[in-house]
Amino acid sequence: MDRIIVRGEARLEGTVRVAGSKNATLSLMAAALLGRGETVLENVPKVRDVGHMVDLLRALGASVEWDAEDDRCLRIDPESVATPEAPYDLVRKMRASFMVLGPLVARFGCGRVSEPGGCAIGVRPIDQHLKGLAALGAKIRLDAGVIEAFGARLCGTQIHFDITTVNGTQNVMMAATLAQGETILDNAAREPEVVELAEMLCRMGARISGAGSDRIVIRGVSDLRGVRHEISGDRIEAGTLLAAGMITRGAVRVEGIDPTSMDSMVEKMRETGAAIEVETDAISVVSQGASRPIRVVTAPYPGFPTDMQAQLTAVLCVGESSSVVTETIFENRFMHIPELVRMGADISLDGRSAHVRGRPFLTAAPVMATDLRASASLILAALAARGETAISRVYHIDRGYERIEEKLASLGAEIRRET
Repeated sequence: MDRIIVRGEARLEGTVRVAGSKNATLSLMAAALLGRGETVLENVPKVRDVGHMVDLLRALGASVEWDAEDDRCLRIDPESVATPEAPYDLVRKMRASFMVLGPLVARFGCGRVSEPGGCAIGVRPIDQHLKGLAALGAKIRLDAGVIEAFGARLCGTQIHFDITTVNGTQNVMMAATLAQGETILDNAAREPEVVELAEMLCRMGARISGAGSDRIVIRGVSDLRGVRHEISGDRIEAGTLLAAGMITRGAVRVEGIDPTSMDSMVEKMRETGAAIEVETDAISVVSQGASRPIRVVTAPYPGFPTDMQAQLTAVLCVGESSSVVTETIFENRFMHIPELVRMGADISLDGRSAHVRGRPFLTAAPVMATDLRASASLILAALAARGETAISRVYHIDRGYERIEEKLASLGAEIRRET
């Protein structure tokens, strides 16, 4: 099993480019099941979760191949799908795999998907997915941990999500593209990944309006076609790399990102005292002094993303101020806190809030990653710690970050991977 070794206190400087968005890629791969003919995705990140989705689509019978001349280009042809069943051994590895259910029902009339797994950061119920599909006319049945959905022809309707759910919005939106009539999704998620999915579906022939608002309207069509689509840059990877510049009092420029998708992150980074410069497709950070006290509350987009909470918490551990970080999305997303405390961080928990009192420096210690974003926070903390930190269970970080140790090393970090 791999681990990442970091020798801290090196100031990071330079320019780095982010990979394609992991979260966007997974939904776009599922959407490829809806199109007749081949869909080609460009700027695909080479991360573990994408590999799991490749295996899943192949298990369904789809043809999925990496382009021989471009290893960032993925070709997906669903015409050979013969067994619309997603097996447990694949679904348990990644929660986003459940998003194939909507496309399978809409395109092939049925789908069988095991109940999903993924990071243990809290309860993420799939009831909103099933509520939406049932409202469209799918017959839902649970059989020994496998969810079956049948629907010869889905029909448009109005659906109100009880909670804001990104994957739920995407799953139901994909199913509704081939439903008869008009579907309205109320309390829909507004994340950039939802907007990007809607944009690709429209290029495939779907009729969708309102993506990016909490009310999305889908007018069903008879069929969709495969398209070529370039995936946007990963806003969470960009935020993590900017945080690396902040925690090392460095100067880091991140390219390949749409800055408008990161407004809430940029605002909080500026509140800490960091100097942020926004360009057309890049963001730069320069941080020289101790962090100012701030209050952070995670929220659905356009609020501060829960996927950046652990990383910003690590940044706040180094300095002289006291800050409060409140997690409202996932109840178990403070599992990185005990590991940060092992490195000398002064953090106390009060329900869903973490009270962070900055220290002049952290101290190296052996730590263990518990989930994807916790892994990133521990690497950030190690960059600022005195001594050499060993971070184990880094397979978590490989789920969503492509060669993060190489990108940080290019900025001057003393970091390596060991088996």
